Amino acid sequence: MQETVVLYASPGIGHIVSMVELGKLITHHYGHKYKITILLTTGLLDKPSIDAYICRISQSYPSISFHRFPHVAADTTPTRSRAAILFEFIRLNDTNVSSALKEISETSMIRAFVIDLFCTSALNIGSALNIPVYYFYTSGAAALAAFSYFPVIHEQTSKSFKDLKIDLHYPANPPLKAFHMPEPSLDREDPAYWDFLNFCTHLPKSNGILVNTFEELEPIAVKTIADGICFPDPKQTPPVYYIGPLIAEANDRADDAQSETGTQELLSWLDHQPSRSVLYLCFGSRGTFTVAQLKEIADGLERSGQRFLWVVKRPPSDEKTKQTQDTTGEFDVASILPDGFLERTKDSGLVIRSWAPQVEVLNRESVGGFVTHCGWNSVLEAVVAGVPMIAWPLYAEQHLNRNLLVENMKMAIGLEHREEDGFVSGEEFEKKVRELMESEKGREMRERSWEMKQKALTAKEESGSSTIAIAKFVETFKVD
Repeated sequence: MQETVVLYASPGIGHIVSMVELGKLITHHYGHKYKITILLTTGLLDKPSIDAYICRISQSYPSISFHRFPHVAADTTPTRSRAAILFEFIRLNDTNVSSALKEISETSMIRAFVIDLFCTSALNIGSALNIPVYYFYTSGAAALAAFSYFPVIHEQTSKSFKDLKIDLHYPANPPLKAFHMPEPSLDREDPAYWDFLNFCTHLPKSNGILVNTFEELEPIAVKTIADGICFPDPKQTPPVYYIGPLIAEANDRADDAQSETGTQELLSWLDHQPSRSVLYLCFGSRGTFTVAQLKEIADGLERSGQRFLWVVKRPPSDEKTKQTQDTTGEFDVASILPDGFLERTKDSGLVIRSWAPQVEVLNRESVGGFVTHCGWNSVLEAVVAGVPMIAWPLYAEQHLNRNLLVENMKMAIGLEHREEDGFVSGEEFEKKVRELMESEKGREMRERSWEMKQKALTAKEESGSSTIAIAKFVETFKVD
């Protein structure tokens, strides 16, 4: 009977890509023994690009297959938070999870069931079928330490974190402003808050946790977790496996919004710039800014005199958010930037609409700095490329990552921003750009980033820490 490892991805392309990368890692080391089946929901956050991506992966990796659930309708009442809608939608798929696991079991021996944090409701389903259930935590070890400790923080106050002007103290993390917590945890009146608490409470109830990081990148967090300090009951600390960095290869990217011709022109432009002279600005697949903020960024860039490659997304329809769902639609870049900016900077800068091949960009010799929203995938891509950062967190756990990068790792420079809305002035942005690209501090960061790149490569070698970790994970369910 075929032995199978089943992975369950949360909706959304970012979560799906992470699960695919885990599947590819297992296939790379144990493809002769284990088939990978990835469970996918249908009905929320679906896009044509996801179908195209799944098709490419299925053709390139025959041992990875996808099991698509029947369509489920989500209650998208406008007054509900996006997180509450998402979490309820995932719960509505519990019967599909149960059916899929039973169906797969008819032809395969399921050795392990790996779930996304948001798919916590599936933990009991797998356990009831006597299948070992593991989490795949797609951010870093420090963020995992914080989330594991969240039930303790929850007990320390009865107020919503969005209303508190205090610092929260998590093990292995610098202090975090309460209102910088991930959105689902900000408001106790939001059902998503209680879902989030439930996710964090169940982490130690799994058979183990896989984390997309490597030990050498986060030694403080790795030790803190091993010591049990971040779990409410240290005796219930589960095994944790640091198996990263997992990064999608260029030909396995999930979004082909940019034409191949445009990609080659962009990379050719980079190849004609001096070594470490270009500042790359990109804020993930959804991160965006108001027109007023975009103009401040442009102003700071122009005054800094630095070469730059800037990925600009459509401004949000709601000025209170820093995310956009429209990542492919056409819009006029010139109309949202200062008059004449593109003409004045045409010899030193390049502005790209919506998307750029980030891994390829970061690994170009000419790129010397990265302005990032601190999404963990982007952080890892910069680490593996040896590129120092300017940290500009926007949402999710990015403020946790920002503090880690700036204060613990010292691989990024932080920005001063208005507390009420996160607005950054052009003067402040220019100052930090010059600091990264011109100062002695920036040079030291570049050296430190280059050293961490070498450690990342070593972690994935045959005797590296991450290779050993994935082997230990497989040993927990391996049957000789």
